[in-house]
Amino acid sequence: MIPKIILRRGKEESLRRYHPWVFSGAIERSEGDPREGDLVDVYGRNGEFLGRGHCQIGSIAVRILSFRQEEIDQSWWNGRIAGAYALRKALGLAESADTTCYRLVHGEGDGLPGLVVDIYGRTAVIQCHSVGMYVVREQIAEALRTLYGERLGAIYDKSSQTLPFNAGLDASDEYLYGTDPGEEPVLEHGNRFLVSWESGQKTGFFIDQRENRALVGRYAAGRTVLNTFCYTGGFSVYALRGGALSVDSVDSSERAVALAARNAELNFGTGASHRAIARDTFDFLRETPKDAYDLIILDPPAFAKHHKVLGNATQGYKRLNAAALNKIRPGGILFTFSCSQAVSRELFRTTVFSAAAISGRSVRILHQLTQPADHPINIYHPEGEYLKGLVLYVE
Repeated sequence: MIPKIILRRGKEESLRRYHPWVFSGAIERSEGDPREGDLVDVYGRNGEFLGRGHCQIGSIAVRILSFRQEEIDQSWWNGRIAGAYALRKALGLAESADTTCYRLVHGEGDGLPGLVVDIYGRTAVIQCHSVGMYVVREQIAEALRTLYGERLGAIYDKSSQTLPFNAGLDASDEYLYGTDPGEEPVLEHGNRFLVSWESGQKTGFFIDQRENRALVGRYAAGRTVLNTFCYTGGFSVYALRGGALSVDSVDSSERAVALAARNAELNFGTGASHRAIARDTFDFLRETPKDAYDLIILDPPAFAKHHKVLGNATQGYKRLNAAALNKIRPGGILFTFSCSQAVSRELFRTTVFSAAAISGRSVRILHQLTQPADHPINIYHPEGEYLKGLVLYVE
């Protein structure tokens, strides 16, 4: 018997509009003693069935998997993940010859809240952001094997850092299928990258910047480029491919810049005009002479993971952008991003406007950027739009 969650009067409307979250404050009572990770059925106070999903402890109390009373079994998982694959196939990603890494499952955007699956060549990397998804990770792995067959050599579960800290699961990252394939470069628009999903950030590579990296490549010809918070050098490789005169990759992580250097060498050999610099970006910009670069990329980690620190985050974005605007050469191009879900598109643009005013430079917006199509946004869940970026022309 599936436990029941009964909502307070008037709290049904968001589910009737297919929003996939039930907040704890909307719940009147539960029946059947649901535990974190259990499937639960959500009902209105009048007995109306509203949805079936995973129970969890926290402000988001239920993540809805289906708005129908259907069995969530292996067949269901196979079908939902096959649907996600069909979208990537339609986008030209799932069977591409020159791009072998892409996001297969993007949480709420694919009707699977709490789940991320990224594909790196013959390896699938799973990240569970909810206990409910972690409990059924073997079913998810089976659905992937059914879908890909022999095209999939390994499935790696990297959920230990993304599960709720108070879940008490003692989770460890592990291969659910296959073993470490060793260093096998993946392709992105024909560029080759080494990806470390076991020790790297997120699932190993920031797939969400794929199309924005390509845009950097189109602006890079004949320019001196600074790639800050470079991680493993994605933007740097595209800039070099686009004909940049030189590229400096800066990150506070020595491990990251070492891999950035290897990725540059993998694509262009030892003669590439590329420097990998392990340094704090704010310190590096402070010591950089004016007019040293005419293309700068600012792609920092999320300064605001929740609304409580939004004020400090906007100040951080303002300082960072003002520093870059003060250093960039006249006629330069600035790519600036925020991946903080709590920072809206409007707030980010206002923050960059404030930085431009502080710098006193004449600035024009050339492009307004977002996440790529394999990171889809559920129209009923606008919170899924997290990546925002601006391309600025600085006089």
